[in-house]
Amino acid sequence: MTYDCVVIGSGPGGYVAAIRAAQLGLKTACIEKSKTLGGTCLNVGCIPSKALLHSSELFHALSSEYKQNGIHCPNPTYDFQKIMQRKEEVIKGFNQGIEGLFKKNKIDWIQGHGILLEPQKIKVADKIIDAKNIILATGSEPIQLPFLPFDEKIVVSSTGALAFNSVPKTLLVIGAGIIGVELGSVYSRLGSKVIFFEFLDRICPAFDGKISQNLQKLLTAQGMTFHLSHKVSSATVHKSVELIANGTKFEGDAVLVAVGRKPFSEGLGLETVGIQKDSKGFVIIDSSFRTAQPNIFAIGDLVNGPMLAHKASEEGVAVAELIAGHRPLIDYATIPNVAYTFPEVASVGFTEEELKAKKMSFKVGQCSFKANSRARCIGQEEGFVKMIGEEGTKKILGVHIIGPHASELIAEAVLAMRLRLTVEQVADTCHAHPTLSEALKEAALAVLGRAIHI
Repeated sequence: MTYDCVVIGSGPGGYVAAIRAAQLGLKTACIEKSKTLGGTCLNVGCIPSKALLHSSELFHALSSEYKQNGIHCPNPTYDFQKIMQRKEEVIKGFNQGIEGLFKKNKIDWIQGHGILLEPQKIKVADKIIDAKNIILATGSEPIQLPFLPFDEKIVVSSTGALAFNSVPKTLLVIGAGIIGVELGSVYSRLGSKVIFFEFLDRICPAFDGKISQNLQKLLTAQGMTFHLSHKVSSATVHKSVELIANGTKFEGDAVLVAVGRKPFSEGLGLETVGIQKDSKGFVIIDSSFRTAQPNIFAIGDLVNGPMLAHKASEEGVAVAELIAGHRPLIDYATIPNVAYTFPEVASVGFTEEELKAKKMSFKVGQCSFKANSRARCIGQEEGFVKMIGEEGTKKILGVHIIGPHASELIAEAVLAMRLRLTVEQVADTCHAHPTLSEALKEAALAVLGRAIHI
């Protein structure tokens, strides 16, 4: 059988691409090497980590926040195996959901490792699949330190950190980016002593500098320890782990290596069909996601750019539409970034540091959640909303949030920037009271020098 479109990989880029292609009338198949659909994000990434974050946040709330609301839960306990079981149930539900979507859209799921043989032929075990168009969506994998190989028991990647048999008494974390601080937060709330080692001089460097600084302060107050500008140079692993960082010895029951991810671009037969990669292993594409072979496309973590599930999904839709003859457009300037810590962090657009480097003129407006009625009512006053507007045009250049439900609040900012709204238009939009979203309006008013509540 010849397919109009074959997608290799079923993560948030791949399965979305397959569904959109099928919606557009293309005979579609999806090749997935794992026994379940959903890729890293669903099985060992975004979804299980958020399930664990939620469970641990509930326990933390019982242990501390409930008291200030007059609700007493003395000596709360947790069942770690039940927490892990719930995580697996969440994953299973989504696995079945994607299978159902494939059936609904008449997409063939071919299980196995896909290898390119020719520009229009893919080998899966002993089968040869013919495809007019191919979308490579194989995602990424954790980067391993040469002196600290993963065993996923004591030396773990994000995958192993989602499957501990018990909560480590002391968890060492190499890398204080988003993956590190999210998983560190899970185990800190459940009782681990969590110690971070970050090579750079700040945590979560993708975020605005003031946001990163405040996040570190708040996570430190929650009991986590950060060693910045620290390079881990060696390690010894037996029944526990010993690290040497900046000449000092640190010991722990386990170590999470969260120094980044790399594209999963090996073993796909790329060289066989003349597809090139850059020095970091990213597949080289043109502005239309085409590789050196015009009928073979690449998306998501496999290509350069932010490694975000929602970015991969947008690219999957775009490529399916390109194949069908449409002319889609992705606005990379309005792709949000989120850390699901407590409090949450979310951002879109330029940071102050980036704008200063570009020598652009801008004004900043900021609203603390301490000035927000809803934040006070729910007892989550830490953090702020920062809005950056271009001087003169009042175009919104960036929005950065640290505080309650930042992951949801950022959507308004993304939409405003996507529609090219100005700071005035956000400031003059009526927001319901009392809501957290009023902090966005107040930050916009602050840009204009018209703040009411601050």
